[in-house]
Amino acid sequence: MTQIRALVVDDSQAMRRSIMYALQRLGGVVCVEAGDGADGLKKFTQGQFDLVLTDINMPLMDGLKLISHIRQAPEHRDIPIVVITTEGAAADRDRAMALGASAYLVKPVQARVVLETVKGLLNLH
Repeated sequence: MTQIRALVVDDSQAMRRSIMYALQRLGGVVCVEAGDGADGLKKFTQGQFDLVLTDINMPLMDGLKLISHIRQAPEHRDIPIVVITTEGAAADRDRAMALGASAYLVKPVQARVVLETVKGLLNLH
């Protein structure tokens, strides 16, 4: 199986660990974690990623700005970005999707839902 590199960005270490644990069930997933959008963007630009999972509300740079920065580069327009956030309002979802998010999940979210979403975005069956 091909190795999948995932960037997990959330200011909650417990949430990052939970997401990474879920992703490792897929097998062949290598996770890099970042505690806020600014660190996430730095790590994203220094590496090659197949998938990004991000929260919205974080210090220094929020997830929406992170999505916007990633999507500015044409070569990054097809990388799936999954937003996992407590923001459940339709306006927040619409804004994230308009900026280029591939999926929008509202916390608390079950690992199964994260896996199903990621598998669908990466065409894994």
